[in-house]
Amino acid sequence: MGLETNRRDRDLALPKYREDLLKAIEEDLLVDENILGIFYGGSLANENTDLYSDIDLRIVVKDDVFEEYRLNKKQRANNWGRVLFYEDFPWSTYSIAHYDTFVKVDTFYYKVKDIQPSVWLQNIKIVRDTDSLLKNVLEKSATLSYSPSVEELEFWRTKFFAYVHEIYRRVMRNEIYYALRCLDNIRLSMTTGWYMDAGLQPNTFGDWAKLEGNRSKLTEVQLNLLEQWYSSRDTREILQVVKNIIPEFLIVHKSLCGKLEIDENLETIEEILNLVF
Repeated sequence: MGLETNRRDRDLALPKYREDLLKAIEEDLLVDENILGIFYGGSLANENTDLYSDIDLRIVVKDDVFEEYRLNKKQRANNWGRVLFYEDFPWSTYSIAHYDTFVKVDTFYYKVKDIQPSVWLQNIKIVRDTDSLLKNVLEKSATLSYSPSVEELEFWRTKFFAYVHEIYRRVMRNEIYYALRCLDNIRLSMTTGWYMDAGLQPNTFGDWAKLEGNRSKLTEVQLNLLEQWYSSRDTREILQVVKNIIPEFLIVHKSLCGKLEIDENLETIEEILNLVF
C-alpha cells in the first residue's frame, strides 16, 4: 500500500494536468518558424509515465536566434501555464518550470550542431522535425550501444576510493551529514558500476532517477543490496555499511576489469582500503 496523503485527489489528476500542459506547449511552439525541432525525452518518450512524471522538453532553434531564445527561456514557459517558481541558472541552456498544478517542465534549448547521435537519443518522441534532422539522428542513435571505457572505469573506482577515505575523515570530525552524503555517493557509485557492467549508460552522477522503484533497470538482488546499505547517523554503523559495500564493489570491479582486459591491481586496492579498515 502506498503512502496516504491529503493530496491524493490532486495526484490522480496529474496526468490530465500534464496533458493540458503538453497541449499548451505544442500550440505555442508549433507556430514558431524559428523552431526547427521539438521532441520529448524521458518517460514521455519511453511511454512509461506515472502520476508524477514531468515533461522533458527539447527545442532546436535556428542558430541566429539561439541566444535570444535562451535568454527568454523563463518567459517562454509562462506561455504554457502559471509558473510558481523556476530552477534556473541564467547562463545555462535549460530551465525547469514548476507549475501550480504540481507538474514541472524541463526545457532544453539546442542549436542544430548540438543534436548528434547518442545513446541518450535512442528513445525520443518527435513533435516537429524540419529537414528530418531528428529523424536522421534517431536512426543513427539506434545503431549505437554503450560500453564503458578504461577512462570511465578509472574515474569510477578512484572516486569510490576517495569517498571511502572521506567518510572516515568526516566521521572522525563528527561531520555526520557530510559523511552520510559521501555514503550516498558510494551507493550511487555502485549503481554506476552495475550499469556499466550490464552495458547500460549510467545516469549522470548525482541523479537517482529511475534507479529505484518499478522503472528501475537494476536486478532484484541489486535493489535489495541498496536497501540493506542504509545507515543512521551512528558513526559505527556508517563505517560498517561502507565495509558491507566493499565486497560487491570488488565483484563489479573484477568483472569490469575482465571485460576491459586490464589489471585489477588488487594489492593496490587492498592498500587503499586498509587505510580506513
